[in-house]
Amino acid sequence: MSVVLDGLLAAPVSRALTQRYRLYRASGAGRLGAFLGCFWTVLAWTFLRLESPRWRQVRENYARYYPHIPLNRPRPLDILRYLIQTLWLLVSVPGAAQRTKVNAGFASLRRLRGHYHRWMEKLPERMKQSGVEEGADKWIDGISGGLRRVLLWGMSLFAAVLALLCISQPFDLKSQFVFVLLLWCIGMVVRRIPGRFSSLMMIVLSLTVSCRYIWWRYTSTLNWDDPLSLTCGLLLLFAETYAWLVLVLGYFQTVWPLHRTPTPMPQDIRTWPVVDIMVPTYNEDLGVVKPTVYAALGIDWPKDKLNIYILDDGGREEFRHFAEQVGVHYIARPTHEHAKAGNINNALKQAQGEYVAIFDCDHVPTRSFLQLTMGWFFKDKNLAMLQTPHHFFSPDPFERNLGRFRKAPNEGTLFYGLVQDGNDMWDATFFCGSCAVLRRDALDEIGGIAVETVTEDAHTSLRLHRLGYTSAYIRIPQAAGLATESLSAHIGQRIRWARGMVQIFRLDNPLIGKGLKLAQRLCYANAMLHFLSGIPRLIFLTAPLAFLILHAYVIFAPALAIALYVIPHMIHASLTNSKIQGKYRYSFWSEVYETVLAWYIARPTTVALFNPHKGKFNVTAKGGLIDREYVDWVITRPYLMLVVFNLLGLAWGVWRLGFGPADEVWTVMLSMLWVAYNLIILGGAVAVAVEAKQVRQAHRVEIAMPAVVACENGHLFPCTLRDYSDSGVGIELYANHVIQANEEVRLMLKRGQQEYAFPATVTRVFGRNIGLRLESLTVQQHVEFIQCTFARADTWALWQDSFAQDRPVESFLDIIKLGFRGYQNLAEYAPPLLHGVLVGFTTLISWIVSFIPRGVGRGLAAHHPTPVDNRQSPALAQQR
Repeated sequence: MSVVLDGLLAAPVSRALTQRYRLYRASGAGRLGAFLGCFWTVLAWTFLRLESPRWRQVRENYARYYPHIPLNRPRPLDILRYLIQTLWLLVSVPGAAQRTKVNAGFASLRRLRGHYHRWMEKLPERMKQSGVEEGADKWIDGISGGLRRVLLWGMSLFAAVLALLCISQPFDLKSQFVFVLLLWCIGMVVRRIPGRFSSLMMIVLSLTVSCRYIWWRYTSTLNWDDPLSLTCGLLLLFAETYAWLVLVLGYFQTVWPLHRTPTPMPQDIRTWPVVDIMVPTYNEDLGVVKPTVYAALGIDWPKDKLNIYILDDGGREEFRHFAEQVGVHYIARPTHEHAKAGNINNALKQAQGEYVAIFDCDHVPTRSFLQLTMGWFFKDKNLAMLQTPHHFFSPDPFERNLGRFRKAPNEGTLFYGLVQDGNDMWDATFFCGSCAVLRRDALDEIGGIAVETVTEDAHTSLRLHRLGYTSAYIRIPQAAGLATESLSAHIGQRIRWARGMVQIFRLDNPLIGKGLKLAQRLCYANAMLHFLSGIPRLIFLTAPLAFLILHAYVIFAPALAIALYVIPHMIHASLTNSKIQGKYRYSFWSEVYETVLAWYIARPTTVALFNPHKGKFNVTAKGGLIDREYVDWVITRPYLMLVVFNLLGLAWGVWRLGFGPADEVWTVMLSMLWVAYNLIILGGAVAVAVEAKQVRQAHRVEIAMPAVVACENGHLFPCTLRDYSDSGVGIELYANHVIQANEEVRLMLKRGQQEYAFPATVTRVFGRNIGLRLESLTVQQHVEFIQCTFARADTWALWQDSFAQDRPVESFLDIIKLGFRGYQNLAEYAPPLLHGVLVGFTTLISWIVSFIPRGVGRGLAAHHPTPVDNRQSPALAQQR
């Protein structure tokens, strides 16, 4: 056969066709693929007149219009892929219908869609020009905090009463369809309107749909005649009730973030208080602690009113020597009870400052930290604690393993970017253990840092709130530290947090007891409920299997009714969270985060509910290395089990479609879609478990800052500092070939009006990009380098605001790609026994995905942060 094909195409019938055949073969296509490519080419040139101007334009833009169909590697079903993609282009691309002269139906649909999109795109600008939203927001922001909270409470109660009429009203399926369609149309318009009042409207719409769904689930969807169906149905209903409760509390918590700004310090420096800066450490490397201490030495505060303490719970001699060398206090204790909380409480017995600032040993403070935070303690005499964000200049396991560092918000951005700001509105800011200032007499009044639970920080703030003290949060990062290096360490840290929050829920429940306002109780309760998500998440990942495999009706209702209640609830919740959280958490990523943690936090949180004293404090390792890429099979094991169960459920569903009752076909298909979604999320969890290499002990921080390089011959070359670490920098010169490798130079940086020079050696030269290694820095030079880089007041100021707004559809496509990547990783690293099966599975998925149409000129991951540079908040400019 192959000889015949080669002979036919080698004949001098068409030299161009022969050249195309050889091109296909050279690109890796087989003989059959090359023959098919030539065959489709002949048909296309015969019937489509590809030489015409319109088709020439399509050919020139082939990569944009057909990005998923490689032109040089034909496949047998490419004709179907072309047909599907072409139909998609006719509907989705402006002008495509007219250029190809298709029927008027496509053109009308395209025009209608174009009018809709243009109207929606202009809506935010029209609303901004009207000034209605901006005026309402300014009016709310202008009133006092107490009156604002009363107003929001009143609006919430009014909306609840109004929504209650819609929630309990019985509808037939046709009326339910009209109702949810109307709310969806309203939501699609409202979400484009800027301002906070549109967010409030989105919350009302979402709660109306979600509360109606929960009402329907409790009143109409339980099969009381079948014990198995009732048991499985009640388990799912428990998980849904939990998710609904967290959704409602989350809306309440973040309904109106306060956006507190710094308040100025008194002009008379003599009135400024004495502040004790405490840096607790246990088993961390001295190299991790040094930058924090160096930065603390340069904090802009009167030196006679600033005391710096290294709290060494490891009792290491090198730390004592380092403290003496740099001139800071050193405290070690002979016993080690209560871990970090006990370490701080021991130091409080020796320190005498009026305020205490606490930094984890890897959190490097900026020089403006105290001047931006202490002003509020003068303004509010009842303020006991002020918290600033925990910012990380190294990637966490999700960011590093998925390659999303600085491309999308990380796991903690939602909490420090939005939730804490929302808590501040209700005077419920949590102490987070680092990057915070506490009033000493208030701390003494509650007996120091709480020691009864392993989350001593949140428990401490709860006790302060119970005594009537206030709290504050400033959403300007004023310190940066190291994230956990490995997924196992990350999960261990979250297990401790989850156990500790449940311990507080049992030992010092915020819903009962004296001293707290209702809003504070709800904010604390939501924080603690969040860590109980393990069991509900596992239920969601297995619920459809109860119907597909056990034939248990977890939702006892027709498939159409399930779709009309479930889908609107999910869509409105997703759109509303995207509107509120869009710059801090992209849609569907919470599913991956919670799935990774679910199995591991389910047991410790359940144990803590029944035995809150069980468990111990574990220190989160920082500053480690990962010398090779590998799959953490221990961490991945529960995900793999869930993948296997869901694949079995999918196979069983296929069998039931062919041989099951005809009246259950739509219910089976809905369940299979649910299983497919679960498999995507589980694939994402597997992708996270592939540990990427981390071979640099000192992490690089990107920046754009002017600098100068001085050579030994006296020549000065201006440049831009592009990145830096504790031991080296990367610069970009304005000319090529002016500095050679291994040359000794001096790097000159400015801080304010003062210049500093640091000895360095050129380690690499790549065009205008130069790598420098800092050499033989004295202690003073090291302090000055930290002050010029990590400790600049504006270094981290805009990092949390550098991400694009969430786009739910594109985020969902990102999650699909991530899930597929997880299964590809499994196939790559799997033992030989499973390798063939997994390769076949991923090949099948890839083949199915190849038929899905693509957008024009747009990638699936469209979230790109703006470059981080030194053009930061004007309020911080004078603190640089």
